[in-house]
Amino acid sequence: MTLPHCSFCSVEQAPTTPLIAGSDGYICESCVRLANQVITSWGRKRTLTALHTPLPTPAAMKARLDDYVIGQDLAKEILCVAVYNHYKRLMHESNHHSIHDAGQDNVEIGKSNVLLLGPSGTGKTLLASTLAKIVGVPFAVADATTLTQAGYVGEDVESILVRLLDVAEGNVERAEWGIVYLDEVDKLARASETATVSRDVSGEGVQQALLKLIEGAQVKLPNKNRKRDNNTDKDLIMDTRNILFIAGGAFVGLEEQVSKRLRPSNRDIGFHAPLATTEKVPLEALLSEVQPSDLRCFGLIPEFIGRMPVVAALTELDETALIKILTEPRNALVKQYQQLFAYEQVDLQFTPAALSAIACKALTRGTGARGLRSVMESLLRHCMFELPSRQDGNYCLVEEAAVTTGQALQFSDAEPDARRAVAGSA
Repeated sequence: MTLPHCSFCSVEQAPTTPLIAGSDGYICESCVRLANQVITSWGRKRTLTALHTPLPTPAAMKARLDDYVIGQDLAKEILCVAVYNHYKRLMHESNHHSIHDAGQDNVEIGKSNVLLLGPSGTGKTLLASTLAKIVGVPFAVADATTLTQAGYVGEDVESILVRLLDVAEGNVERAEWGIVYLDEVDKLARASETATVSRDVSGEGVQQALLKLIEGAQVKLPNKNRKRDNNTDKDLIMDTRNILFIAGGAFVGLEEQVSKRLRPSNRDIGFHAPLATTEKVPLEALLSEVQPSDLRCFGLIPEFIGRMPVVAALTELDETALIKILTEPRNALVKQYQQLFAYEQVDLQFTPAALSAIACKALTRGTGARGLRSVMESLLRHCMFELPSRQDGNYCLVEEAAVTTGQALQFSDAEPDARRAVAGSA
């Protein structure tokens, strides 16, 4: 008598191998599990339709980033490689259509989350959000300073996934392929490397709570503040294994720890001892030498550091970079304000000296590229206040004196010889 056998893998029924009977065949437990993986891969395959096909190469991603972000070539290269490898792995896994393919012993490639180091206003958030647009996946920004450990007043770490799900318009499968940017993650650092008996609700506790999200786990989403269909109240489970996490922070003072580590220990004294060097090392050079031990001394726990294997340092912006930010990107500030003036049939132009003065003024504020908009708003505010009410003048030229001394801007009729060499024309 022939024993019943699985219709998929042909394994025979045994006391340790029970079979589920169907109308025309049988299936074993292993094939049921593999079939579940295949069905899941079908959902991921459907998610691919929302992505840009084919996936842009790292070089193509960087070329697109150059249209929006000035400089930061090394950070762009690191980010593009990490994002490309991450989604290439997901697309490869989604191409398994059969049980036999899903059962093969394939190499499992882990995801490489990214940690961005750099001063405020250097483009960390802009890099992450632009990459998400290029790939075509949901993107959510979470402020780490608002998160608290579970059980305390404030936002739980699961609220990050709720925000990502809202961006994906409730599509869980699409949200599971998204990108999350954790801003101000340096504010989660402990006060010191030495563990204390007191509970650090907003620092080390949040780092511990973030571990399961970053590493990959089945997370039950809270019902509060979550968009749900009216016909269902069931809890949602989100798998975070395929969500790429990018953390960023200024990490003020980290360069001192790196400099201390790199400084050669010299215990010689007397006339024959070498002189101590007073040469100042650039900030970007120090941040590029960051090691996990430096981040641990800064206050991040080892488990959190280990889940951020890719570290990219962003350089501090100088006057030349700020001028390029004003004029070159697709959404450059000069182009934005020129468009606002164009709505009122006024041609707005800037002299090169004026652009240089705006960049210098923003540098003194110490907020990087973010300071440019506040300077431009202060410079053009009164002019934009009067602009809709004016009936004469279709030309406005911003010169250096208007930036440095606050000289009022004047409207005039544009003449052919009045259009001197200016920068940032639309």
